[in-house]
Amino acid sequence: MLSASRRRVAALAFSVCFTFPALAKTTAPGEFASTQARYIATYFPGRMTGTPAEMLAADYLRQQFAAMGYQSDIRTFHSRYIYTSADKQQNWHNITGSTVIAAHEGRVKQQIVIMAHLDTYAPRSDADVAQNLGGLTLQGIDDNAAGLGVMLELAAALKNIPTQYGIRFVATSGEEEGKLGAESLLSRMSNAEKKNTLLVINLDNLIVGDKLYFNSGKSTPAAVRKLTRDRALAIARSHGIAAAINPGLNPDYPKGTSCCNDAEPFDKAGIPVLSVEATNWSLGNKDGYQQRKTSRDFPAGNSWHDVRLDNQQYLDKVLPGRIAHRSRDVVKVMLPLVKELAKAGKA
Repeated sequence: MLSASRRRVAALAFSVCFTFPALAKTTAPGEFASTQARYIATYFPGRMTGTPAEMLAADYLRQQFAAMGYQSDIRTFHSRYIYTSADKQQNWHNITGSTVIAAHEGRVKQQIVIMAHLDTYAPRSDADVAQNLGGLTLQGIDDNAAGLGVMLELAAALKNIPTQYGIRFVATSGEEEGKLGAESLLSRMSNAEKKNTLLVINLDNLIVGDKLYFNSGKSTPAAVRKLTRDRALAIARSHGIAAAINPGLNPDYPKGTSCCNDAEPFDKAGIPVLSVEATNWSLGNKDGYQQRKTSRDFPAGNSWHDVRLDNQQYLDKVLPGRIAHRSRDVVKVMLPLVKELAKAGKA
């Protein structure tokens, strides 16, 4: 009997040489994604887990999926995180998160999951508040409205295309508190669902970083890496898009593997993953945390959780055109890749 990993390899392998006719488009690649990202960042800032803004953002996403013709619902989960005050007192904060799921049914039970987290950073301490990290005014265009925008564009492009494998579009919450939504999603999956999940694709932090990275999970089999990560790199090169893999400067995160995002719980469960992000692993940083070289515009080399930096007005000023450009690049890679992997046209 084939192992679960071998079944995944066999299932994905049949698709790599299949070509598909071009999908008729009314807008340029990435245009819908960047428009959605800007809308979410503008109208739902401060999407901290369990807040009204997060719940409204979740309902907006559900409505978008429903308008496309998908069956979509919101699943809540309960969890908590520790908040540290200035006098070092620690208290638990209870939260109820919202995860949005939309289903594109395939001919068979096997599926591909495409994820992007909808929440923004909630301050974990009085020190965070003093440094303008997180809070009610954080737009989170990079972290992670842009990922949501790309996911919505992929869903819109695929809605009328039959596929052999199902596709689940999932907007998680609680990522900023420690991947809580992803953990909840995984815990609710039956053993059969886990075995039938060929791949989890995670979209996160797509704008500020110097270049795109496509990384696999530590437990992702080499054959699946070739069909997913390496294929994504090949598609990027064919479009002249600068893309790379983690060079492996940190032994805790070997070459070509991902770190510290919603894909991690699935990787630990032995489910193949593909992480899509923009950063700069080659700077020698420990885990991809430094997105770009330090500069006057980005003193720490990143925009993580900073109200002053992770907003569209600032990024439009210091990185003009980047939101549209990077949204286009990610869509131009991910749409053909997902079509191949899901065997579009084979339902």
